Amino acid sequence: MNKLLNISEKLSQILVWIGGTLIILSALLVTVEVILRKTLNISLGGADELSGYAFGIATTFGFAYALFQRAHIRVDAVYNLFPAWLKLVADFVGIILLAGFAGIVTVMAWQLVGDTITHNSHSITPLRTPLVFPQVPWLFGWIYFVFCGLLLILAAIIAILRKDVRRAQELIGAKTLDEQVEEETQ
Repeated sequence: MNKLLNISEKLSQILVWIGGTLIILSALLVTVEVILRKTLNISLGGADELSGYAFGIATTFGFAYALFQRAHIRVDAVYNLFPAWLKLVADFVGIILLAGFAGIVTVMAWQLVGDTITHNSHSITPLRTPLVFPQVPWLFGWIYFVFCGLLLILAAIIAILRKDVRRAQELIGAKTLDEQVEEETQ
């Protein structure tokens, strides 16, 4: 299980770097577009469309990484007042709801990509982009996010069965203030 977790976390790091690269490239494209439009009255056309695709793909590529880093937003005002056992219950409920919601979105995204493939859909812009090209990596990001969520749930359950509550909290729990401070000082 640990080997699969490590491989999955490593892949999430690669995906987040790819997503970051897409964001930087789209920012450069938009910058060039704006400069050309303002100085030479020339438009490359499609910069906004391509940057939208890049943003969608980059976002889903970052979900799994954020999951492994325990960086998804949580409202923890009351959480810190809970006893340890109730924190663990809340952590399980939280990750199950997150993975469940992502699963629903993934099923809908799967259907969307299926329709796109069936109908050979293209964007309604001058680029006429075949929508399968941005949608398939976007869908992959969702699928991978759900896979990693389920993997973490399973690993946390195994840790609980082994009576390793600390490990379960390291997998699915909210980061403690000490962990956050330690990360900032590294």
